[in-house]
Amino acid sequence: MPGFELFGPEERKEINDVMDTGILMRYGFDGPRKGIWKSKELEAAICSTLGCEFAQLTSSGTSALSTALACLGIGVGDEVIMPTFTFVASFESVLSVGAIPVLVDVDETLTLAPDAVRRAITPRTKCVMPVHMCGAMADLDALAQICREHNLILLEDACQSFGARYKGRALGTIGHAGTFSFDFVKTITCGEGGAVITNDKDLYIKCDGYTDHGHDHAGTDRGADLHPFIGYNYRISELHAAIGLAQIKKLDHFLSIQKKNHSQLKAIFANVAEISFRHIPDADGDTCTFLSWFLPTEEITRAVVAELRQQNILAGNFYWFDNNWHYFRKWDHLRKAATLNNLNEEQRKTLVSLKLDDFPASDRILSRCVSTAIGLTWTEEQTKEKGEKIVAAIRKVLAREKAPAA
Repeated sequence: MPGFELFGPEERKEINDVMDTGILMRYGFDGPRKGIWKSKELEAAICSTLGCEFAQLTSSGTSALSTALACLGIGVGDEVIMPTFTFVASFESVLSVGAIPVLVDVDETLTLAPDAVRRAITPRTKCVMPVHMCGAMADLDALAQICREHNLILLEDACQSFGARYKGRALGTIGHAGTFSFDFVKTITCGEGGAVITNDKDLYIKCDGYTDHGHDHAGTDRGADLHPFIGYNYRISELHAAIGLAQIKKLDHFLSIQKKNHSQLKAIFANVAEISFRHIPDADGDTCTFLSWFLPTEEITRAVVAELRQQNILAGNFYWFDNNWHYFRKWDHLRKAATLNNLNEEQRKTLVSLKLDDFPASDRILSRCVSTAIGLTWTEEQTKEKGEKIVAAIRKVLAREKAPAA
């Protein structure tokens, strides 16, 4: 799945370009860097690859989300609709700008259920934030229509889905802005890094300043820069950008491998009548970083995952196993408002009230779902072996479940 699986001389070459100048910072030092601007090159490559006008690199996917929310004007008291199934960075970023995270159910896309979004809209809703989980997309036609009807901002958290497309358009380019993560386990990696993309020049200028202490970058060699507004240090380094520049040049290769391995594995799983698969609104646009599949009941899923773990086979179930990163039920720190900084009173009340909330529709989906990560280094024989081992474990559990009680 992640690009680090195929590190090679390309990454070393880009890093050595930076090391030869000794300039690791993305801004300033114009002379000593000898024309080496890896961050600028990577931003241009992102725009070319995704078909967007502007890209602003950041230090992480989390800082990309925080930057996008702030620069879109989302702040204290504003409600942001987000899914119960995501990574914790989504709600962390909403809280960071003083806004209120409003959790709603997912459907079998594993992303925001449009009907649930409609029901959650209030006069204070300002933004709908779909999270394109595990490499594939939300129903963006439906969500975009809802946002148009209610004059809401559509912010795509595409941190897990770089390179995915929806009806010919890259994820992240369909909303007002999109965000990506390039951390160590993403499809392409910078080691650590992220990006905000948009076609709105004014929004881009705000993001450019916000990520560097409010600098407007109007001068050269850090001279004559003004501070039109307060910002933060969310800069990426030239070393991280250099790795990403090598990786993005390999993106098509990575995606072709993932799609081949994904297709082979899915064909093996399809031989089990009890397995169904995640609904992908545009299957051709899936990055295929994961194969997400469902079993008939939570009890069977628990038994299958336990069997797989006993055989030392990785089984990704986000619902009940000890995973407090991705699903609402395990976000105890969120529901307890356990933060080291001061939340505003409305945020605190909202989080505490989450203790009483229940999301049975999401539970029914996530409790039966297993997401299998697709490796870039698998051979055809290894993929076949992995698939057959998983299927054998499923059949073993199903036979046990069907056996009459003694």
